[in-house]
Amino acid sequence: MGSNLLGRRDFLWGVGVLGCYGTFSPLLPAWATSDGEVKAWNGSNQPLDLTIDSFPFVVNGRTGSAIAINGSVPGPIIRLKEGEDAVIRVSNKLAEPTSIHWHGIILPPEMDGVPGVSFAGIKPGETFTYRFPVTQSGTYWCHSHSGGQELLGVYAPLIIDPREPEPFHYDRDYIVVLSDWSFESPMTIMGRLKNFAGYYNYNKRTVTDLFQDIKNQGLSEAISERLMWGEMNMDPTDIADVTGATYTYLLNGLPSSANWTALFRPGERVRLRFIDAAAMTLFDVRIPGLRMTLVQADGQNVQPVVIEEFRIGPGETYDVIVEPGEKEAYTVFAEAMDRSGWAQGTLALRDGLTAPVPERRNRPLRSMADMGMDMKGMADSGAHGGHGAKPPSPNISQSPSGSAMSGERMNNMKSHESQAQAGSEMKMEVEAIPGSAPVKHSPDHHGIGNAAVAEYSKSRLHEPGTGFDGSERRVLVYTDLKSAVPGYDKRAPEREIELHITGNMERYMWSFDGNKYSEDPTPIRFQYGERLRLTLVNDTMMEHPMHLHGMWMELENGAGAFKPRKHTIIIKPAERWSVAITADAKGKWAFHCHLLLHMEMGMFRVVEVSDEGHGGHI
Repeated sequence: MGSNLLGRRDFLWGVGVLGCYGTFSPLLPAWATSDGEVKAWNGSNQPLDLTIDSFPFVVNGRTGSAIAINGSVPGPIIRLKEGEDAVIRVSNKLAEPTSIHWHGIILPPEMDGVPGVSFAGIKPGETFTYRFPVTQSGTYWCHSHSGGQELLGVYAPLIIDPREPEPFHYDRDYIVVLSDWSFESPMTIMGRLKNFAGYYNYNKRTVTDLFQDIKNQGLSEAISERLMWGEMNMDPTDIADVTGATYTYLLNGLPSSANWTALFRPGERVRLRFIDAAAMTLFDVRIPGLRMTLVQADGQNVQPVVIEEFRIGPGETYDVIVEPGEKEAYTVFAEAMDRSGWAQGTLALRDGLTAPVPERRNRPLRSMADMGMDMKGMADSGAHGGHGAKPPSPNISQSPSGSAMSGERMNNMKSHESQAQAGSEMKMEVEAIPGSAPVKHSPDHHGIGNAAVAEYSKSRLHEPGTGFDGSERRVLVYTDLKSAVPGYDKRAPEREIELHITGNMERYMWSFDGNKYSEDPTPIRFQYGERLRLTLVNDTMMEHPMHLHGMWMELENGAGAFKPRKHTIIIKPAERWSVAITADAKGKWAFHCHLLLHMEMGMFRVVEVSDEGHGGHI
């Protein structure tokens, strides 16, 4: 795929200079080695030259064909400075069009890098120059928005140094890019999923599991549960579409066997910038023996939160600070959400050290709550107007408040509070989150493009998510996030748009409101300057990291004026959440699921911001 593959001499040179890493990747960016700290800013922005080409990529002794930026997976650090202008020249050496999208960056629409929206793409042999003012700071990344190129390696970290000092201190600074790699082509993976959506699920329940369920639950309950899942034509082990059956999970372009290492000295504070650049994988991240202080989410400063584990979805970034103690080494462990594999590295006093890999957790199972069939939620809905009645929407001329917290929500909160350390902020006003009360849906909502509709949806922002049941660790939840400063737009939303996330796993179709983008390309229209609420309802049994280009989403999580600003937000099965958006960027912008194959199969829309009002599709 493409031309100008690295020659044998170049390949051998790369192996030689990288020593132990050479077995795994012919060329590794300098920042991904043990001495690859992110150094202090060294001066004004200079024009950057990036080349996208194909080359051989070696993982665990096996060679595949990657497409990458400047010959490495991940690509080089893109380093910018807040307050200056970026000039980045991207040359396409492939035999197919390509692109670069600057994920989470606020910029003019023609520089956003999404072919077919406000940009024509970069044709073979051409060079495109991106120019935009840098108006923010923090940890971001960039990737191709053309076909399956992101899955094949076209992604790189993007660090923007702040104009003013950051409100936290650290002594060392490392980037941790998590990703998934397959020797199968994107088209092969897609074809197999279209033929059989469960092709990569090697964790289906067995007869042995049935006997264990009978022992734990009793014969009648165990058989009844199996029959219920069968009637719905669904599988509770359906956690991820693409799994470790084909993926090797990478940390900074390296498999676990390469032991990527970040060095520290005792007593130092180490900043780790986590970026989920995976095509299809949500990771659960922990460093056994260390607590992490979360200081940034999606490049934005947040009020510090002390945690022991966090879930990160494709597109998200989290910056944490750790303080290694007396041990010589600690394992950085990123486990795939479905538990089918992991990526790992090491924090160590010196190269060559390792620490134990934590005990693997059992594969997670979906619950009836994930299907929107929560019996307690159904009972509680009577307090909001009875079955079939949607609870009153918050008065959008005022701050949302007054929704009652269900019994289950209080139980879940108590369970989570038992994990938190003393003095934590878990007494947030979760009851003020729009959509926190269960909402019943019509069973025939959204047509043939949606195989099953969650009967009830509600906010699940306070829940850590599937796979954390019984965890004694302090797991990050979205209600933990508070912006470090109040939001710049204090207006209440003037109107609300509701979108349903829909899909048909049997046909492997993904959509909004039952329609793939190819079936309904009509834009979602925002009026320039308005303040609005976007409410998403997940009618599917899977998590979806939703990404809005060009504007911030302020998550309505009970933080009041300190709502966190994010560009990518995971929505859980049967969940309803809302974000406040200021439509301050004219033009056409992409809005989509950041699971690459979901986007490619239809879960994509265009948001158009103009002076023409609310007309159009919505």
